[in-house]
Amino acid sequence: MKETFIKEVLTTKRTSHNFTLLGWIKSKRESKRTVFFDLCDSTGEIQLIIEKSVVGEDVFELASKTTIESAIEIQGKIVELKTKREIAVTSYKVVSKATKHFTPEPRSDFDIFDEKLANQILSHKHMYVRNPKFMAIQKFRNLLMYHMRNWFFENNYIEIAAPVLTTVPLYRDKTAIPLKLHDQDLFLSQCVGYYLEATSMAFERVYNISPSFRGEESKSKRHLLEYWHIKAELAFGDLEDIIAIVESIIKFLTEKLQDDPEVSEIFHLLKTKLCLDGLKTPFPRISYEDAIAFLNENGCNLKFGESIGSKEEEEVLSKKFKSPFWLVGIPRSIEPFPYVIDSNDTRITRVADLIGSNKYGELLGVAEKIHTIEMLDERLKEKGLEDDKRFEWVRDVHKTGCVPHIAFGMGVERLIRWMMNIPHVRDTHPFPRTFGRKITV
Repeated sequence: MKETFIKEVLTTKRTSHNFTLLGWIKSKRESKRTVFFDLCDSTGEIQLIIEKSVVGEDVFELASKTTIESAIEIQGKIVELKTKREIAVTSYKVVSKATKHFTPEPRSDFDIFDEKLANQILSHKHMYVRNPKFMAIQKFRNLLMYHMRNWFFENNYIEIAAPVLTTVPLYRDKTAIPLKLHDQDLFLSQCVGYYLEATSMAFERVYNISPSFRGEESKSKRHLLEYWHIKAELAFGDLEDIIAIVESIIKFLTEKLQDDPEVSEIFHLLKTKLCLDGLKTPFPRISYEDAIAFLNENGCNLKFGESIGSKEEEEVLSKKFKSPFWLVGIPRSIEPFPYVIDSNDTRITRVADLIGSNKYGELLGVAEKIHTIEMLDERLKEKGLEDDKRFEWVRDVHKTGCVPHIAFGMGVERLIRWMMNIPHVRDTHPFPRTFGRKITV
């Protein structure tokens, strides 16, 4: 088993120690008597110096013929220079020789966000996950999810293993991905809300982190066919409660990531900065009705009841705010049936969407959910679902002591994209499923 990693060699005080390192060749330079390798592993990279006079002619010839991306094992000692450390190699062995090559080289320093390279990267993502910049994004994702789970644990939430296969989509059937299993028509989950709703009547505070799927075509920079969803539901709460909870989560995550030294290294490599707008709580709000008026004053043409969802509309609206902001009071005609109708204005629901700063669009949604069977049936009828037997188990929950409850749902990739100032959600996922592309990996 590998015992020593490059990061340890770069920071150790034992400079005279003979190290054994295993890793991959990132790049290579050579002369008649010396070969230079940049060796990398999961923790970093370091330059190797392989001299013919030290390792012998046979080993030197083997090293000179070793290709980029080959895996090797070396032994050597640290060479301390003014600004960096290198390893003078005393022993060299090839673990696995690379025989296939890609352009650009997977670990080389190129712009991973360059649209001209998008097709090459997406077609060979199984190789480009090795790129240090993609690795940095995944390390950030790992840290974010670590802190997210810690927040749930510290606030007494129970993780619920909700199913991916479901009989009922949250939205219309045509927006879900259908499949047939044992002669039964099913869907890949769009949202685990129905299952969290049921379990919240037992555990009160529940959450789920799992994939969600959408079937309708969308090629925007914040949509994927398959994405990861953070969902939570709480018994006994209202819209103000869930807004405050989400704001505390965003602030908590921003503070934790801001103070993490590894995050600083990640952004140094990517040459960008962590978005700190999540610290500006409470976030401002704008009603849907006022948003429509503002948009129409600024060149849009929207009527009450139409969705504010296009890139252009959200960007225009973002000009009004210097932080994330809440869009509240969304019409019932737009929202799915499980959400409470506002008693003060029955045209709208007790729902709010959080729109990201810097023109990053919608990040997440929060809602008060219906708890009475009467309102549920009213909304089912309104959506033309009153005779749909698939929802009987959802109705059962509402007929047996269902209490007022609240929920939020956020896409992991959207959150990462916003916090990292990344152009496209596809770059936040190691193996993205994008619309219009054949799945090959």
